[in-house]
Amino acid sequence: MALPLYIPPCIHTPADKHHLPPPDQPLRIQIEGPLSAIQRLLPDTPWHLDWDFANPTFPQPAGPALAKLAYQQIYGRDVSTDIIPGDLVIRDEYLGWMREKDPDRVIDYYGITFDYLIPKDNPDPNPEVLQINIIEIEDDGGEYANRWLLFQADAEEYRGKKVLAVPRCCQKRKGTQDRWRVNACVHQRRGGYEGLLGAEEFRDLVNGGGEEREGKGREGICCRGWVVARRIMGNNDGRIYPKSVEVYLSRVVGLFLTLRI
Repeated sequence: MALPLYIPPCIHTPADKHHLPPPDQPLRIQIEGPLSAIQRLLPDTPWHLDWDFANPTFPQPAGPALAKLAYQQIYGRDVSTDIIPGDLVIRDEYLGWMREKDPDRVIDYYGITFDYLIPKDNPDPNPEVLQINIIEIEDDGGEYANRWLLFQADAEEYRGKKVLAVPRCCQKRKGTQDRWRVNACVHQRRGGYEGLLGAEEFRDLVNGGGEEREGKGREGICCRGWVVARRIMGNNDGRIYPKSVEVYLSRVVGLFLTLRI
């Protein structure tokens, strides 16, 4: 039986501007979390993981389904793409591969990014971002939640009843890289680039000082290298290693992958 997604009210007074956002505000939204928790939301949804980097399945069937669940919690209504242009547009996804399961294709983390009221031809590459993290509670009795959230979560309140998802404003992590990370990943996917722009490069692009790159460019962080680096480090959700180490590894692995093309 599928469990409902639950986003609690903001703990701040006044509430953060993105928790929950006004219905007329264009926004880019990413929701992500452990696969175990997502499967409680979507127990019958298949996963297509037997693909190579050259021909990936995008998005996974779970992506639009998860985006719709998040949308319903955020805006309190169903998606109306046939009535409201740009009501929900899938932009990107993240799959956290488990290196210890190689050569089997196994993930333990997944995220989907979608736009709300942002035109498809929107010239702004850096819209405001709402980051939402699905929190695994059943596997550890709420230990992780109570370590990293700004409020206490009672595991018994959620076990077998609902799945907790928390916007960044109610977490201890500040999410200073969220806007760059989410928008740069969308920019990379839309352009078909090998490289994911680093924070400074993306800032230059936003400010009009950067240049678009060739689709097979080797500059920046290779997106596939980013994924492989996270697999090497076991850092699928950013908990363990500092970003500088992750960026260094992704550049090295990315260059190797690019040279092989």
